[in-house]
Amino acid sequence: KTNGGIQVMAVNTLGVLYVVEKGDSVHSFADLKGRTILSTGKGTTPEYVLRYLLTKNGLDPDKDVKIEYYSEASEVTAQMAASKKDAIAVLPQPYVTAAQLKDSSLRVVLDLTKEWNKVCDTQLITGVTVVRTEYAKENPDIVANFLRDYEKSIKAAQTDIAGTAALCEETGVVAKKAIAQKALPQCNIVYRVGDEMKADVNAYLKVLYDASHAAVGGKLPDANFYYTKATPGQVFWKSVQRSFQ
Repeated sequence: KTNGGIQVMAVNTLGVLYVVEKGDSVHSFADLKGRTILSTGKGTTPEYVLRYLLTKNGLDPDKDVKIEYYSEASEVTAQMAASKKDAIAVLPQPYVTAAQLKDSSLRVVLDLTKEWNKVCDTQLITGVTVVRTEYAKENPDIVANFLRDYEKSIKAAQTDIAGTAALCEETGVVAKKAIAQKALPQCNIVYRVGDEMKADVNAYLKVLYDASHAAVGGKLPDANFYYTKATPGQVFWKSVQRSFQ
């Protein structure tokens, strides 16, 4: 849709999707047959991942289950809270943790990352960091500095859980730091760039493409879709040019 206007710089989040139930009737994908599943993300990762996994587990997502989509994960959690029992939903972290802290009867029945790994040898990717292609070309030094700081930030989020949780509350990412502190270890936050990033994203998109061309906009992206790190020389000369502006 952007006609090459953006590039993927990094993979920042792997799988964070879970099937949760208010009850004790679901223990496998087979148990979802004939049930209604509440979900967010129509036309995005949650829909494509759920449909892919249902199909791989022998269920027709259009006939064997009913999927009701909501625009926000908070709407799904509200519907779950209003249900007396047997409600089923696909939710991402940290919404799973937030919902469980409010309702102890809510349980995780399927970790969709683990289910993905059972049927697929690619990474399940939920989030990436992108940059405008022209901006990256014109500002290699700024992008390089950003990526250095970004890597430090990711490492802090992985190691300083309490500090990161406090920042999440302070900046409004979550309402309470207790939610973030419990959810962060389940959020699969990563920093993957370069060839590793390209291999992961390309393989993931290929799986989605094979399942539904529409999932990736009708065709797979070419090599220009992936940001290539500027050389030290390019970064240096751009910094020199900037100093004379």
